[in-house]
Amino acid sequence: MKYTSYCYLLTCFCLLVAVAFPARVAAQVHANQDPEIQQMVNEISAQNLKALVEKMVSFETRHTLSSTTDKKRGIGAARAWVKSEFEKYAKASGGRMTVEMDRFVVKGDGRRVPQDTEMANVMAILKGTDPTDNRVIIVGGHLDSRATDVMDAKSKAPGANDDASGVAIVMEMARIMASRPFAATLVFVAFQGEEQGLYGSKHLAARAKKEGWNLVAMLNNDIVGNSYSAETGIRDNTRVRVFSEGTPAAETPEAVSLRRTLGAENDSPSRNLARYMKMVGEAYVDQLEVVLGYRADRFLRGGDHTPFNQQGFVAVRMSEMNEDFDHQHQDVRVEKGVQYGDLVEFMDFEYLRKNAGVNLATMASLGRAPFAPDKVSVLTAALTNKTDLQWEAPTKGPKPAGYYVLMRETSSPVWEKKFFMQDTNATLNYSKDNYFFAVQAVDAAGHASLPVLPVPVR
Repeated sequence: MKYTSYCYLLTCFCLLVAVAFPARVAAQVHANQDPEIQQMVNEISAQNLKALVEKMVSFETRHTLSSTTDKKRGIGAARAWVKSEFEKYAKASGGRMTVEMDRFVVKGDGRRVPQDTEMANVMAILKGTDPTDNRVIIVGGHLDSRATDVMDAKSKAPGANDDASGVAIVMEMARIMASRPFAATLVFVAFQGEEQGLYGSKHLAARAKKEGWNLVAMLNNDIVGNSYSAETGIRDNTRVRVFSEGTPAAETPEAVSLRRTLGAENDSPSRNLARYMKMVGEAYVDQLEVVLGYRADRFLRGGDHTPFNQQGFVAVRMSEMNEDFDHQHQDVRVEKGVQYGDLVEFMDFEYLRKNAGVNLATMASLGRAPFAPDKVSVLTAALTNKTDLQWEAPTKGPKPAGYYVLMRETSSPVWEKKFFMQDTNATLNYSKDNYFFAVQAVDAAGHASLPVLPVPVR
C-alpha cells in the first residue's frame, strides 16, 4: 500500500472514531446581555486607563511610609489626587455618590510598620436607588507601591502595574457608573497598606463586619495590566485569572459538615462568585477567557480580598495570567542591559481595558439583580434518578421575574446548563448524584443573583 493511501485511510478512520465517540467538552452557559451594561463596558477607555496609571506613577513613590505632606510626591499626594478624581466623577451622580478618606491608625509592629502610622483608604460610595436595598458590592485595588526592599520609602517605586493598574480599573469604573442607576450600593476603593500587610483591606473588612454590611461580593484587582512573561516569552492578552478560596476561611463546624455531605469542596460562595465573573465577563468582553484559579491566591501570596474572606465575606482576586517579575517589586535600574522596575512602558492597556470590562459587567449585573432566593433545598427522601428542588422567593426587594436553575456535572468546573423557572420548585430529569445544582433569582432584563447551592432536606 502506498504511503499516501495509508494516510488517507488512517485519517478517515480517525474521523469515524471522532464522530462515534465525541470528546466531552464542558460548554459554559453565559449570562444574558443587557444593552445598557454592554454600553458601559464599551465606554471603558484604554487611553483613560493609561492616563490614570501615568498620573499615579508621576508621584514617584506611593510607599505607605512615604510623605503624607508633600504635594507632589508620596502616598499623601497620591491619595489626595484619587479623592479629587472621585469627586469629579461624583458630580454626575445626582448626589448619590459620596467620597471619603477613611483614615485609621496602624500600631507599629516592629516589622513592616516601625511606628504608629496613619493610613487611609480613598472611597467613592454610589448609593443604591432602592432605599430598601441594603446590599453592598465592593471593587478595589491598592494604591501603595514598593521597590525591592519593602521598607524603602525613599527610592522611586512607580508601581505602574502593581497596583496602579487595579486602582485605574476602580477609577474608570467609578467614572462610568456614577451616572447610572443600581439598586444595590457600589463601593469603589483605593486601599493603602497592602504591601506592608494588607492594612487597608483589614480595616475596611473589619468595619464592614462591625457595621453589619450586607456585603454581597468583593472584587479585588491586583497586578492586572501586563500580558507578557519575561521568563517564558509568552504574550497573551486573551486570558485573565480569578482566584477564589475553596474552603471558606471563616467556615463554621456546621458548614464543614454540610460541605462534606454535598461534596462541595469546589463550591464555596467565593468560588461561585468567580464562576459568576466568568459567565458574565465572557458574555460582555470579547476575546477574553476568565480562568478560574482554584487557590485563594497565587502560591504562598495574598491580597486585599483575603481579609474579607477571613471576616466571612465573599471575595475574589483578579490577576493577570502571566506575571513579569522583572517589573514587579524591583528597584528601577538597568542591569546587564535589562531594564528592571514597574514602569508604564511594560504594560498592555488594551488588556487592562478588557479586564476592567469583566469587573464592570460583574458589578453592574449584581447591582441590578434581585436578591438571591431563600431556603434553596434538594429533596432527598426518596431514591430516584430525578432531582427535586425547591426554594423561596427573596424576602427583600422586588419580586423576581423568575429563576435560573444551574446544573453541571460533578467533574465540570463551570455551569453547563440553565433552566428558567417561574415557580419556586423544579423537578429535573437529571440525577442529583451525578450533577451539582444551584438557583439564581433573575429579573425581567436577565440580571441574575449569585448562585445558591441547595441544602439537602427530607
